[in-house]
Amino acid sequence: MFKTLIIINLILIIISLISGAFFLAKEKENSNRIVTSLTIRVGLSICLICLLLIGYFTGNLQPHGI
Repeated sequence: MFKTLIIINLILIIISLISGAFFLAKEKENSNRIVTSLTIRVGLSICLICLLLIGYFTGNLQPHGI
């Protein structure tokens, strides 16, 4: 369940990145859509870091050597 939240968060970050690139390429004028996309992406990235830290400290995620 916890790993699923992390994967969903990563997918949302990628969607935000793609939408920001689309708005940057297609918008002719200065638009708040690009700034909104960046803000969402930064927020999702902070949420991802928090999820990883919570998962590590609660024992849901454990590092392993490859």
